[in-house]
Amino acid sequence: MSAAIAQPVDLALAQRAAGGDRVAQRALMQQYRAVVHRTIYRIVGTNHEVEDLLQEAFVAIFRSLGRFRGESTLTRWCCVIGTRVAWAHISRRRPITTPLDLADDVVSDEPSAWQQLALRDAVRRLYQALERVDPAQRVAFALVVIDGRPVAEVAELTGTSRVAVKTRVWRARRALMVRAKRDPVLASYLTELGDAAAPMLSEAP
Repeated sequence: MSAAIAQPVDLALAQRAAGGDRVAQRALMQQYRAVVHRTIYRIVGTNHEVEDLLQEAFVAIFRSLGRFRGESTLTRWCCVIGTRVAWAHISRRRPITTPLDLADDVVSDEPSAWQQLALRDAVRRLYQALERVDPAQRVAFALVVIDGRPVAEVAELTGTSRVAVKTRVWRARRALMVRAKRDPVLASYLTELGDAAAPMLSEAP
């Protein structure tokens, strides 16, 4: 399947923003802020770091727009850069050992208060365990398993093959399961996530 291309309106917006048009830059940031924020957050896992990284990502996006030719969607272009910014960040920072301040959007829907607390605890344990996982594997796991993105999309975002993405997800899960042997809450949550992601990971390359 060929990659989607940018709509003319997106290409025009990108060209105006690349030329320094502040109105176009604000419009672009408003339009794509949420999807870039989500991409960064799923990888990093700490709410207090996301805003700074989001600003860094959009600075990089604006600087790169001169090279945007509409061969992919503008959404994909922005998410690729957001992924790179988050990946670079987790690669250079020291592992976090204190509890993570996970935002509410990690917890889906609105179950009972007890279920909310239990799920937030499971997500917190997962991200603490991910601090010890190879950054490339963590990025793949976060985008495919946690965020539910198709393997093909993650391959494009990370500039690698579908096979490589699946391999990284598998290795990340293996590393997490080692940690989960001492943490039944994490083990249960990993099983739940794995079941949800199984259809995507079983797709043919």
